[in-house]
Order: sequence, then structure tokens, then C-alpha cells
Amino acid sequence: MGTSDEHVFVGGYTADKGGDGEGIVLLRRDPATGLLTRLGVAVRTPSPSFLTRHPTLPILYAVNELASDGTVSAFTVAPDGALTPLAVRPTGGGDPAHLAITADARHLLVANYETGSVAVFPLDAEGVPAERSDLLDLHGSGPVADRQAGPHAHMVLPLRDDVLIADLGSDRVWRARLDRVSGRLTMLPAAVTAEPGTGPRHVRFSPDGALFVVGELGGDLTWWRPAGDGSLARAGGVATTTAEGENYPSEILVRPDGRFVYVANRGANTIATFAWDGERAVLAAETPVGGDWPRHMILVGDHLYVTNQKSQSVTTFRVDRETGVPRMQGEPAFEPTPTCLLRWTTAGTLDPA
Repeated sequence: MGTSDEHVFVGGYTADKGGDGEGIVLLRRDPATGLLTRLGVAVRTPSPSFLTRHPTLPILYAVNELASDGTVSAFTVAPDGALTPLAVRPTGGGDPAHLAITADARHLLVANYETGSVAVFPLDAEGVPAERSDLLDLHGSGPVADRQAGPHAHMVLPLRDDVLIADLGSDRVWRARLDRVSGRLTMLPAAVTAEPGTGPRHVRFSPDGALFVVGELGGDLTWWRPAGDGSLARAGGVATTTAEGENYPSEILVRPDGRFVYVANRGANTIATFAWDGERAVLAAETPVGGDWPRHMILVGDHLYVTNQKSQSVTTFRVDRETGVPRMQGEPAFEPTPTCLLRWTTAGTLDPA
């Protein structure tokens, strides 16, 4: 891979989850034009629905979103993007949906969606995950009977010694303390207590310290700030993420300069662009994704890339630097049942998860 080249890995669903993918796919990204070129399947692994990477080492980690016996897989990444299996560990739960690595690269955290738990894996100096050091079970439920009968951990976000856990089932963003020596989690009071039926899915911090929470069930965006006791208080109103129709928001991004927030809308099949002034998030535009069921997206410079799970495609947008609004660039590229994108550079850039 040349010094100006970048790779993008694509995770998705394979046949075990009703998908058409074969594993983790490798794309080449042209940094000048933003164009993505498919290079082929990098490795075959079951339903690698979410990906992340080691902060400094060429190691990629993937959840294997299996219903009863979920696993997490680690792979070494060659300069040409080839993946070599390194380790596979059971997550202790069903349908692991998200994973993240602590800033000190000593622990890997996995959110088990179906069984509502968070698994912790110590990482050695080479980035290899050891056996689980802990499995934290969440508790609680919500008013949406078919989706909130119990906890559903949807995202883990390491934050210094704490970990935030978005729980769709209990309408909470939990906070837990991670012991760096033992690798065990201790539950603390919830960071966010959302309105019943919100279904927190993903969270992101803005550069000015606000925490954005996107509700998959409520179809809304809220923002929160520290309340002084470790919890967060809602710092404004609530913003609907689409103009009309049934909607299940998925991913949320904050532009690095903090001026704009993006939410992917499944159902409406749009990207909502919110202007952020530090106090309010105002819907500035809603842009069709050119596909069906936008599951995940990443922002790389002026380009926004979106996976359209049901229409089996990845859409490329160029984002206007002043207005923040994305405009489609070219036609969506075919990609079987894509659910996640991970940018990869030889410099070791880690995209936010």
C-alpha cells in the first residue's frame, strides 16, 4: 500500500444471520477523490457486524454476531490489507453488536445485545485478547414490549476509568468503573436516564463535552451535560431525526470541529444533518442515502460513507464544509449486507467506534 493509499474494511452479515456477505471485505480509498474500490474478501468469518482496531498495532477486532454463542475475533493486518486470524474468544452472550478498546490498549470491551451484558477481555502487549476477565449483566426493561422486555447493550464507550453502556432495553446509558488490574467492572449510578421508550442505541461526545444520545425506538436525538454527581442531565430539548414516517435511527457522528451532528435514519433512509451551537441541535437538512436501511457510517475528511444494509450497498457523499450538508458522489457501490465500516491507514489512525 502506497503512502497516499488508504483502506476501508467492511463488516456485515453472513448466511448465519440471513445475510449474503462472506466475511470482512477490503476496499481501497483514494484520499483525493474519496472513491472506494473493492479489492475482495479479506477474511471469512461469521457475521462480523462491527469492527474496531488497536490504537497502535496493526490488529483488527470484530464481533461475530451469533445469536446464542457470540464471539470476538482478532486479526493481524498486513500492509496490503490482508487479514490473518489471531484469536477467537466467546463473549459469554448472544448477538454481540459493538466493541471498543480502552485508551491504554489494555482491555477490549464487547456489548452483547441480546443477553444484555458487557464482556471484558485483557489484551497483552501484542494486542491478543486473553480469556474474559469479567461479564457484567445489565438489568431493567422499558415500555416497548417487543423490544424492551429486558436489557440490550448496544454500545460500549470507554472513558478514562469509566465505561458508558448504551442500553436500548432499559432506557439507560449505564456507567461502570473498570479496574485496570483485575479487568473487572463495577456498576455505578446511570449516567443517563432517558424518557421511557427512547431505546438508547449509540452515543457520541461533542468537542465541547456534550453527550449526544440517539434513540432507536423514540426516533430522537437528545444531548446531555455533567450534573456534578457522575450523572448527566438533559441540556436541551429533543430533536426528531426525520421529517415524517416510521424511523429507527442507527449511527450518530459529530464532525471534528463540533459544528454538525449526523444521524442515520433507517426507515426514512436518510442522513439527518444537525447544526450544533453548543446549546441546540437544529435540523439543517435531511439527505436520501440512495439505498435501504442505513446501518452505519464514517466520516473521513470531507467524505461521508454509509452502509445500506438491506439494499446491499455503500454510498459515498461529499460534505460541504460550510453548510455541513452531504451530497451524494457517484452511484452507490454494491456490497453484500454491509453493517459497518472501518477506515485503515498505515499511520494507525483509529476511527471512533
